[in-house]
Amino acid sequence: MNTPTKHDIAKKKIVDSARALIAERGFSAVGLSQILEVAGIPKGSFYHYFASKEAFGEELLRSYMHDYLINIHALFATPDKNGAQKLFSYLDFWRCSHIKGQVGDKCLIVKLAAEVSDISERMRRIMETGTASVITHLSQVIKTGQEDGSVQSTLPAHKLASSLYQLWLGATLMTKITHSSHPMDEAWQTSLTLLGCTTDQINPAAQKGE
Repeated sequence: MNTPTKHDIAKKKIVDSARALIAERGFSAVGLSQILEVAGIPKGSFYHYFASKEAFGEELLRSYMHDYLINIHALFATPDKNGAQKLFSYLDFWRCSHIKGQVGDKCLIVKLAAEVSDISERMRRIMETGTASVITHLSQVIKTGQEDGSVQSTLPAHKLASSLYQLWLGATLMTKITHSSHPMDEAWQTSLTLLGCTTDQINPAAQKGE
């Protein structure tokens, strides 16, 4: 395992520091001076770390997707939960991130997809690859739920995962437009129907009156 150099550490600091700022304002609206200021890096040194702003954006998205997939692994690495419980713990994480969470917790894919897909093919491809990985993880958990009986739908797991992810992307956009949690609430209920799950299957304690 290679030890990160000072250059690598500084580069990561810039990316991590700027994530919340870009999640709030968007990619194009944030200038290089703002990125360096929030990272505490001397002005004029940006091109010492990145060949261009687009290259910075690529690294930002790679870092975000890497951390996002780690979070998914943690949510799904719960042997005491059935497939449906694991899946809805992820959806609850998504819902809370966008309704209760801080700006930096919110999905960069939702924020940047429409903006950068038209201006950077390389950034678009990183998002495409990242979202495909998320959908693959979701399909694996759905398949687990189908096998343990907690997910009743017999549709192909990958098709369900793709539909679910697209449903929640749309609900997140509507939440931004309406400034209301109602689209997320509807997405939750639609997810139950789509997967053939019941509240008791994802929250057994409710059935016991706990």
